[in-house]
Amino acid sequence: MKKITVIGTGYVGLVTGACLADIGHQVICVDIDKKKIEKLKKGIIPIYEPGLEEIVDKNFKSGNLQFTTDTKSAVEASEVIFIAVGTPSLPDGTVNLDYVKSAAEDIAKAMNGYKVIVDKSTVPVGTGDVVGRTISQYYSGDFDVVSNPEFLKEGDAVKDFVNPDRIVIGSDSKKAEEIMLSVYEKLGGERVLTSVKNAEMIKYASNAYLATSISFINSVANICEKVGANVDEVARGMRMDKRIGPYAFLAAGVGYGGSCFPKDVKGMIQTANENGVSFEILDAVESVNEAQKKSLLPKIQKLLGEGLYNKKIAIWGLAFKPETDDVRESPALAIIKQLYDRDVKVTAFDPIAAENMKKEVSNLETTNDMYEAIKDADCLVITTAWKMFKEADLDKVKSLLKSPNIVDGRNLFDLKKMKEMGFNYLSVGR
Repeated sequence: MKKITVIGTGYVGLVTGACLADIGHQVICVDIDKKKIEKLKKGIIPIYEPGLEEIVDKNFKSGNLQFTTDTKSAVEASEVIFIAVGTPSLPDGTVNLDYVKSAAEDIAKAMNGYKVIVDKSTVPVGTGDVVGRTISQYYSGDFDVVSNPEFLKEGDAVKDFVNPDRIVIGSDSKKAEEIMLSVYEKLGGERVLTSVKNAEMIKYASNAYLATSISFINSVANICEKVGANVDEVARGMRMDKRIGPYAFLAAGVGYGGSCFPKDVKGMIQTANENGVSFEILDAVESVNEAQKKSLLPKIQKLLGEGLYNKKIAIWGLAFKPETDDVRESPALAIIKQLYDRDVKVTAFDPIAAENMKKEVSNLETTNDMYEAIKDADCLVITTAWKMFKEADLDKVKSLLKSPNIVDGRNLFDLKKMKEMGFNYLSVGR
């Protein structure tokens, strides 16, 4: 059992802290936001993630998990300090490391002996050195900096933490490496023991590769639409190739979003630029994805005509993916803005993410019922692959729509069935 502090109670920090407590460690989660800490103490979770609320509640009650705004006492009480603060993109694509540097400074000023400082946030190559230099400005004692990137899929984060594919530990110190191995000794998965910089690059390269797969299959989908092929069948045939594999990111749709892929692709491009390396593939990945987010509008216009003034369009899905309330870089946001620019009346439904989307689009009309959202709508547009949408009563959908028009950005329904039911149904790459 280790005494651990996690700086930051955002998505990564809270999941990491709660799950480490759940496998037996004594964990203190620190945040400068007093209101958030008070809510966490009352069991109010600021993010939606399946299974997280139960784990937080269980370990808070047992005493394994604590919440505080007192960085000094938390650092003093712990041997391992995780930095899990935000690393947002600046307008030029550069990763903003201000929060990481601030956390490192706070840690250094509170250190009372040897600590392992762990970069858990997604950071560019070289950040370990930055953290080390920052700590050395304020603390002259012994410490080690480790890179331990997270590979948590939103919607499956708890499951991913408990059953990891691999745990990457980047360290230039045998002592720190052994401590980190003991932190994770109760978990399965391969152990990747490497240098700090290799670990930092593994995270960026992994997300950039997955984002490339998504933009690749979306480009294939666009060709499929032109030539009369079906991207679902194409992807099925591709996955049978052992060099590609059954788990490849080959589901065509309306583009990727969220907190990781957009930011990490930009960060990887910026790292390449700073080092004089041309990374044209990633430039194209980003360009294709931005275009894909806008690809539903022409489909809507194909069904309703170019002029959409005063039309009513229903949106199913506001989160960038199912099982999360995260709307950052959500394709739904792009299509809503396009529709508003054309004076379209929009009514939206999402089982979890509506309130977060209203922070981005304050005048968005939402409803708590998926069927209420489509009543008398000229077209239904699907932007998130929630299971409840796939299981919708299509007869009811058809009866409620003013016209049986559906633009499906997630390919949820069977083409033949939709045609037989009399829908004017357009999907992606089929």
